[in-house]
Amino acid sequence: MAKVGFFEKLKSGLAKTREVLTTDIDVLILGKKDIDQNLYDELEELLISADMGPQFTFDLLDEVKKRVSRKELDDASQIKKIMQQRMLDILRPVDHPLVIAKGKPFVIMVIGVNGSGKTTTIGKLSGQLRSEGHDVILAAADTFRAAAIEQLEVWGRRVGAPVIKQAMNADPAAVAFDAMGKIKAGFQGVLIIDTAGRLHTRTNLMEELKKVKRVIGRELPGAPHEILLVLDATTGQNAVMQAKIFKDEIGATGIVLTKLDGTSKGGVVVRIAGELGLPVRYIGVGEGMDDLRPFDSREFTFALLD
Repeated sequence: MAKVGFFEKLKSGLAKTREVLTTDIDVLILGKKDIDQNLYDELEELLISADMGPQFTFDLLDEVKKRVSRKELDDASQIKKIMQQRMLDILRPVDHPLVIAKGKPFVIMVIGVNGSGKTTTIGKLSGQLRSEGHDVILAAADTFRAAAIEQLEVWGRRVGAPVIKQAMNADPAAVAFDAMGKIKAGFQGVLIIDTAGRLHTRTNLMEELKKVKRVIGRELPGAPHEILLVLDATTGQNAVMQAKIFKDEIGATGIVLTKLDGTSKGGVVVRIAGELGLPVRYIGVGEGMDDLRPFDSREFTFALLD
């Protein structure tokens, strides 16, 4: 897909969040010259409703107030430019696409709660990796849902990636062990391991994921090379809470934010970046294979606030 084409796709995919931020802010500041408390209050409400988070909202308003007091800002229309710059300042440090070298094994452990789009993300990612010339093997370590195993097999057939599986309710760590055996036997490509995503608050799930991670690391020191956390953007604040738990408990190393096309809460990207500092690897803005895209902070910010 051409660069311009994807930028338009991104703008379209972010339409609901864009409407809250760009359209509503434009309406709010249209024709206003006075920057007063009413404007601050309405702007605060807008930012919170887009799930930008209290810290970003406070910092932005604080910056605007300081500029007003220094007489550097006398027109409400300039507020959007300040907001754009602050978003970029927060997002640039987490703008780190996943780089996978060829010729040696690379293990990705994918985590996240059920319904976040984990298996679909694995399918799309594996398809992209295959198109880039990587060999890919998938492992179905979410053994508690027959649908998860079946869905992974469907994706495996679609993209040309073998799927390692066991019977439903098998030990997920045993599936991971089998998958790591492929690397021990000489596989030099990308191994993507799906995991269960029952409620993130459940201690037993976290212990199970830790066990899978230990088995991977025991079989190949330094692995998993990436622990990819898939978050559903439509859940807004809950996505932030999930990210904190999975980062602390499992050591998530990167984030995929899915379903941005279905929410007005796309500002949660800014909140996650600001509060957790985890690299945002990919964003999902649609159903198609090409709609899972490496995160680009500049494109994302301008797609929201252009």
